[in-house]
Amino acid sequence: MTALPDCFCPTDGTRVPSGSLAWCCPVCRGPLDLDFSPTPAPLSSLTGRVNSLWRYAECLPLASPTVSLGEGRTPLVSLREDVSAKLDFLMPTLSFKDRGAVLLAELALRLGPRQVLADSSGNAGTAVAAYCARAGLPCTVYVPEGTSPKKLEQIEAHGARLRVVEGDREATARAAREAADEEGVFYASHVFNPYFLHGTKTYVHELWEDLGGRLPDVVVVPVGNGTLLLGAALAVAELHGAGLIDRRPALYAVQSAAVAPLAHAWSEGAEDLVGVTATAPTFAEGIAIPKPPRARQILRAVRASGGAFLTVTEDQIRHAQSDLASRGLYVESTGVACWAAVRDGALGGRETVVPLCGAGVKTGMARE
Repeated sequence: MTALPDCFCPTDGTRVPSGSLAWCCPVCRGPLDLDFSPTPAPLSSLTGRVNSLWRYAECLPLASPTVSLGEGRTPLVSLREDVSAKLDFLMPTLSFKDRGAVLLAELALRLGPRQVLADSSGNAGTAVAAYCARAGLPCTVYVPEGTSPKKLEQIEAHGARLRVVEGDREATARAAREAADEEGVFYASHVFNPYFLHGTKTYVHELWEDLGGRLPDVVVVPVGNGTLLLGAALAVAELHGAGLIDRRPALYAVQSAAVAPLAHAWSEGAEDLVGVTATAPTFAEGIAIPKPPRARQILRAVRASGGAFLTVTEDQIRHAQSDLASRGLYVESTGVACWAAVRDGALGGRETVVPLCGAGVKTGMARE
């Protein structure tokens, strides 16, 4: 079996050896990155490979998967002449989080913990629960009160223990991180564990293949904890570094106006979060994150790409969800945020791709 790469702290450089159950930097308690710089295969060599995200084997830090559910290779469809949508709600657990969850479960299977633990507003929890079930690993998922009942039902259906935490998403994360420090626990954090980012980056590798070896002018992604955006940035760097694309797309990040700490920091020209984030209820529960731990990395990635932040109102979310449903696409309210941001032509006709990240059956339609 191929040796696992080490992790390191992007803030202070502290290294964490492969095989460790440590989930954060032991010095600053921040999230970790992976010491892994792969070279992607050229387009011509992908023909005939397995029809899942594992076709990009050279770019993945784990080889020979045993828990795959066939995740990846989601369709790309046109919404209008300049905007296409990648249908990541067609994943096995009905959200893009499968891309990262499969790598977390695969890693946990190799490390052999007594318990896998995750925290989520729903979709990451359902994905981790499903892949742990596939791997035969005991799993506990912490969720905030008010999480969609359908997501809770899905988590329990996969056999995971459910812990509903009083309070918001931040309170849930604190409770989970405290439990994650216990001996023998693998914290399957889609925020702190860098393997998750190396799973989400396959979204852009697929997009590159979908478009015949190029990327669009703009890649728009919803941002709460930023796992899809940071994965996208990893993939763009890999493809550009290998000479497989000659220009990098601009990364545009979308937040709900009700909870927009990163958009606020961006408007202030800041390199990190600024002040205390005001919050209000939002249909986009999946990106309602007041204090994303990778805020500095997210802001840096958007800035380096020449992109920007966009925010959407609750009315825009409702209208975008209804619009997509009228086109045959039933998407959850968080998953429509990117279409809500660009459907009025905000990006000036540049070729754009948005992800539709979660299925509508998870939340139902947003109502006034």
